[in-house]
Amino acid sequence: MKIEEIMSEEVTCIDLDDRLSVVRELFIKHKFHHLMVTDSKNELVAVISERDYLKATNSNIELPTANEKDLAMLNKRVHQIVSRKLVAIKQFSPFSEAIKTFHDTGMSCLPVINSNNQPVGVITSRDIIKWLYSKVNSPKS
Repeated sequence: MKIEEIMSEEVTCIDLDDRLSVVRELFIKHKFHHLMVTDSKNELVAVISERDYLKATNSNIELPTANEKDLAMLNKRVHQIVSRKLVAIKQFSPFSEAIKTFHDTGMSCLPVINSNNQPVGVITSRDIIKWLYSKVNSPKS
């Protein structure tokens, strides 16, 4: 089985120079936990997780008592907080490669890229659990 068979194709990309206020809006709007960061050629260069965002901002931002200093954190740029240690998988890679990557890295989200290093999907540990659950609970032939 190939990665593309179980990956989520819904991917939202942001630019390295986008502000964290854009990241915040996207996390709130889409209810997911990872954004793909692309360069001017639409090549994947990083991933920003909700955890990255929360580490980079002050927890007071969401409170009515947020002050100017708290809110100023939303003006930071994505490139100021993301790690460039990108781990991704090609869309036609075998499913076993994703499992090995999750095991070896401890990651919970793996961006899926095409041959031009452009994001085409994402696979999460939750996707794998859903797939396993469907196999365990499918009627036996």
